[in-house]
Amino acid sequence: MNDHVTDPATEAFVAHRDLLFTVAYEMLGSAADAEDVLQEAWLRWVEVDLAQVRDRRAYLVRITTRQALNRLRALNRRKEAYVGPWLPEPLLTAPDVAEDVELAENLSLALMFILETLSPTERAVFVLREVFDFGYDDIAAAIGKSPSAARQLAYRARRHVDARRPRTPASPEEARAALRSFQTALVTGDLQGLLDVLAPDVVFVSDGGGLRLAALRPVVGADKVLRYMAGSLDKAGGTFSSEHTTVNGNPGLILRLDGVIDGVLGFRVENARVTGLYYVRNPEKLTRVESETLLTSR
Repeated sequence: MNDHVTDPATEAFVAHRDLLFTVAYEMLGSAADAEDVLQEAWLRWVEVDLAQVRDRRAYLVRITTRQALNRLRALNRRKEAYVGPWLPEPLLTAPDVAEDVELAENLSLALMFILETLSPTERAVFVLREVFDFGYDDIAAAIGKSPSAARQLAYRARRHVDARRPRTPASPEEARAALRSFQTALVTGDLQGLLDVLAPDVVFVSDGGGLRLAALRPVVGADKVLRYMAGSLDKAGGTFSSEHTTVNGNPGLILRLDGVIDGVLGFRVENARVTGLYYVRNPEKLTRVESETLLTSR
């Protein structure tokens, strides 16, 4: 006999926990807030009569989405007082996330930065439809609207995101090659090498949260980005080093100053050139870059 009997509610929640965390994180951009949402979802889940639940996975996602929406609205009010651009909390992810090309693209710092421009409900609909491929009936139940309203929200959100994301996203191999070129030029101080790998209209976004020095608005243009980065390195002093990592399923760099993590740099690459740089320096967002976080779309 099995002495370790797990009740059905716990079994279902544990089975789908990684998915629920991924949904919450994709909506919120914060691992700490996603964990809080899962706690709230669990408290509601254990009160549910499982005999009335047809699809436990969909029901759990519905509960999680509702709690994440509430949290997202509160988070958006906090962001209004945030110093400078707000970037998602970078996560060190396992290689299997990078192998899921569609999931990796949607989890990228670049795409999640774009999602910040959506309304909370639009973001929830986009995430459930485009990232996790939920049907409109399930999405409607999660956001408390009709399926036709969910469909309209999905169309509007997708059009908004498509207007801002790369037309031809780089393959993982192209992204890694551009990253290697960028890293070599950065470490050796090869300014021409950096110019060669940066697209003319590259955008540099940095997030210090008022706790670390960062640009208060995006820096646009290769020359301006280069001058800003060179100036920042001069002001920092000390010895910089960099190491390859997988951030949100995509190639990235961890930058260290005198051996201590200074920040995490994410990239957007198109046509073998870097078109976006996303540098998270806020120390409160750097707690998940030395141990893997499990993310999944299933």
